[in-house]
Amino acid sequence: MVSGRAQVTRTRRTALGVLGEYSIGGARLTFIAQGENTTFRVDAREARFLLRVHRVNRHGAGVDSRVAVGAELEWLAALQAETDLKVPTPIRARDGQWTAVADGLVCSLLGWQGGRMQATNPRPVHFRRLGGVLAGLHDHASTWVPPAGFVRMRWDWETFFGNTMEYGGVSAAGCWDLLPTPVRAQFDEVARRMRTVMADLGSEPDAFGLIHADLHLENALFEGNAVRVIDFDDCGFGYWLYDLAVPLWDNRSRDDYAEIRVALLEGYAERRALPDLTHLDDFIATRDVAFGLWFAGMAQVNPAFAAKLDKTMDYLRRSLDRAL
Repeated sequence: MVSGRAQVTRTRRTALGVLGEYSIGGARLTFIAQGENTTFRVDAREARFLLRVHRVNRHGAGVDSRVAVGAELEWLAALQAETDLKVPTPIRARDGQWTAVADGLVCSLLGWQGGRMQATNPRPVHFRRLGGVLAGLHDHASTWVPPAGFVRMRWDWETFFGNTMEYGGVSAAGCWDLLPTPVRAQFDEVARRMRTVMADLGSEPDAFGLIHADLHLENALFEGNAVRVIDFDDCGFGYWLYDLAVPLWDNRSRDDYAEIRVALLEGYAERRALPDLTHLDDFIATRDVAFGLWFAGMAQVNPAFAAKLDKTMDYLRRSLDRAL
């Protein structure tokens, strides 16, 4: 496994090489994080930006990353033009495309989003505001007609539990094989349950549409009463319930979980009618599976993930012990 430092150094060279494809000057790069993508803050004369270097096969084997990332940015542009939601500004390259390529890697540039994360010490008000944002996203998705050629992940049973995705260069099926035996058994049980649940829900507009798919509190920046939403990298077609499950998932062990759950749902209901909540806890368990497979795959190529793999798997086992 290549060291994390070597990976970042290599990706930084790619990021520096691609900056010339954008109409910005005097840019200075600052490394932010390496996960699904490698991200850099760009301080330029004009403004501050976020540069993303996207992982190969991020959107599934055989999917053109330029098309998929371009579709994500098309939705961001539409959200900016047609709603009051605070989302990143997508920046076109000099050639008019939403993305640029350097060293065979797809890159994208976004306007910088200010604000404070509240993930470490959130209050119910943060979840209430987040619920309102999710409702706004779903409202727009319910009426927006994507342009021709719009390609994003479809978060259905096959994507969550089958072999559609690739994590850290490992096929989803290969990630299942990396799981500890007790965790694998729990994931299999969730998959069995969700085959029935998702079949019953179907893909009609009352249950299914274009979702953010990763709107936990680390992807929301708070500034006064405003909520700025970031990281649409997982956006795709999926269940409204899954979008509501994501921010609840990593807060289930909090003493005030019942209160923040109510706040999230009330915030949503103030702006949009709630979907049927019967299977909300099932989608929270589905998030365990999605996170676990992703983490297992990323641990094969990222030393930071590898160091936390055993602890993460134990957390998921204990979490699903309660859920199942």
